[in-house]
Amino acid sequence: MNRRNATGGTAATTAAVFGEVLKHHREAAGLTQEALAHKVPCDRSHVARVEAGTRVPQDTFAKACDELLDAGGMLLRLWARIDWYPEAEHPDWFERRAELDAEAVTLREYQAQVMPGLLQTEEYAWALFSSIASDDEVEKLVRARLSRQQRFLAPGGPLYVAVLDESCLRNAVGSAAVMRSQCAHLLEVGQRSNMRIQVAPAALSGLIRPKTSMSLITLPDGDQWVYSESLDRGHLNDDPTVYARHGQTYDVLRADALSARDSAALISDVMEGYGDHGQTRPQRGDLDKEQLQRRQRRQLHRSGAHLDEEQLQRPRRRQLHRSSPRYPRPRPRT
Repeated sequence: MNRRNATGGTAATTAAVFGEVLKHHREAAGLTQEALAHKVPCDRSHVARVEAGTRVPQDTFAKACDELLDAGGMLLRLWARIDWYPEAEHPDWFERRAELDAEAVTLREYQAQVMPGLLQTEEYAWALFSSIASDDEVEKLVRARLSRQQRFLAPGGPLYVAVLDESCLRNAVGSAAVMRSQCAHLLEVGQRSNMRIQVAPAALSGLIRPKTSMSLITLPDGDQWVYSESLDRGHLNDDPTVYARHGQTYDVLRADALSARDSAALISDVMEGYGDHGQTRPQRGDLDKEQLQRRQRRQLHRSGAHLDEEQLQRPRRRQLHRSSPRYPRPRPRT
């Protein structure tokens, strides 16, 4: 099944055209591929492949290049018009769901165990499918999965709200670097005006969670669908009674889950737990101090309190003052 264009019509341009326009603006700015890659930042090979039309860039890459090359929004608008995955094919049982994604005006999801397909990075999707398919099949599956995301990531995309069970963050798929990048992606897309990401923490008692991952889909004509999966099978139901029941469960869960802001704080903590890829991990004592400082910052943020730099330094100065040689400790009595 060929995916519909992000604007709902025939593809107005191609990946090769985007690459040519990118190259034109890069050369006009007097930058090499390596120099542009350093500023984005990304690998030089990524810039080369995008310019050659053989690599699909994310919208964040298009936006960064547009700003760095002073393209006046041209690259970002061009990115949104391109049908990056004209030959993406979904499994037969998933075709109808993909068609609904291409039309939906609102999509609300609850997901457990693994990240929702609409939020997965390319590396996460590769790691997920690599355990069940050959390399050729994995490439097709990843392309099909990423093809669904473009419409929601484009400017003015449909409303997308995801409530993630904490298990999505804790269940490592691929390497620690893959998970760290995935968490960073959640933080980035969660800042978009049409996307909200909340977490249902494992330690929060009393949460009423759906028995399975599910999606609540609203179409332009007002039709509403409930979608769920079971072992390589998709289930769609447009019964208003069924939708109302699952919709109520979802709304209650979302109200009781962490807010989008507090969810971002939890995602940040989990991301730090996966470590800085290629960097030295902090010592245990430093890590304890960092975790305490993060908790204090979150508590201050939630209460609306604010400490300036002067106030933050006072405890440290008092500590240094007390340990100063000018104030020696009294000698023990003999």
